[in-house]
Amino acid sequence: MKIKVGVLFGGESVEHEVSIITAVQAMEYISKDKYEVVPIYIDKERNWYTGLELTKMETYKDMELLKNSLPKVCLTKKENEFVLMKTKGLFNKVVNTIDVAFPIVHGKGVEDGSLAGYLDTLGIPYVGPSMLGASVGQDKVVQKQIMQMEGIPVANYVWFYETDYLTKKEEILSKINKLGYPVIVKPARLGSSIGINYVKKARDIEAALEEAFSYDEKVVVEEAIDNLLEVDCAVYGNHELMETSLIGEMITNNEFLTFEDKYLNGGKKTPMKKMGSKTTSTSGFKIPAKLDKKVEAEIYELSKKAFRALNLKGVTRFDFLINKETKQVYVNEPNTIPGCLAFFFFTPKDISYEQLLENIITFAIKEYKENKKKVSSFESNVLSTYNGSKGAKGKMSL
Repeated sequence: MKIKVGVLFGGESVEHEVSIITAVQAMEYISKDKYEVVPIYIDKERNWYTGLELTKMETYKDMELLKNSLPKVCLTKKENEFVLMKTKGLFNKVVNTIDVAFPIVHGKGVEDGSLAGYLDTLGIPYVGPSMLGASVGQDKVVQKQIMQMEGIPVANYVWFYETDYLTKKEEILSKINKLGYPVIVKPARLGSSIGINYVKKARDIEAALEEAFSYDEKVVVEEAIDNLLEVDCAVYGNHELMETSLIGEMITNNEFLTFEDKYLNGGKKTPMKKMGSKTTSTSGFKIPAKLDKKVEAEIYELSKKAFRALNLKGVTRFDFLINKETKQVYVNEPNTIPGCLAFFFFTPKDISYEQLLENIITFAIKEYKENKKKVSSFESNVLSTYNGSKGAKGKMSL
């Protein structure tokens, strides 16, 4: 019997459409011999839908027609099954069941641990980072703080909330000035290069901050690395077993890899690439990157160290910043559910997209079975001695 994989994607996120692209591609490559794909689309109003039509890219050209033609569902547990229940109508009806969930979501509200937390409450096995790993991986400030504590090099930065900026503007601008221009201004909890600005002069910093605050109340400002070379390395597995990809050099005409580079023909490579009968999205990368052997070894070591320190699972792509003159390497940030699931970093190592997907699904199921062996509750009921609030003080302790 085939394992039923529920692929969840979309969500109320500025990266909604990017999630659709990544998910549709992945659903093409999941082995149909071993798995039955059950697409689960989350619209921008947080409604959930299912149906095989969701596996086809052309379905998304008319979103209203899509919503009217597909059943609206919720994912819940019924007896020993994880079921998609129809939510519209007089009677609850089981539309489908799944055995394992595969979130392919990007951005705040879904990739940030929100969806992982919901899946944890259901008790369903799922692919990718846990709620903790996902939330840390989404927050550019917290991840830097953790990496610093683990001795992982990161570029100098300052961070603050919008309320801090409004009440202590001059103090914050002074801290930014101490970093030295140019700087990179980023919303702290977004991805896909949305809301990011490369600021060369102090006179432009306030406009960049205002744009970042339009996306997130928390902002990070980083020093721009001199003689910059940007490379990426992906890792898949868990804290115990990790496999690194080859290292890829970013190709861009801009100061950093922009949203347009990644998804809208901004890079030197086209974003949609034919592989046999299937279509995949690729960003502008040269793989493998030409690096000094010592630097290459350091990147592989830091990729695994950061993957473990940040509590990550599934597949993650790490962005690195290198000063070409000094050879200093900095970890920029992780992409905990990367676009295209970073498959094209692994294919030069003879790990196909299909094999990568199978590997991370297998990891998720194996880890779920191992965790089921752990103690998660006790047979005793501490409430059996509870007699109400009256006189209960001091009679029960935990």
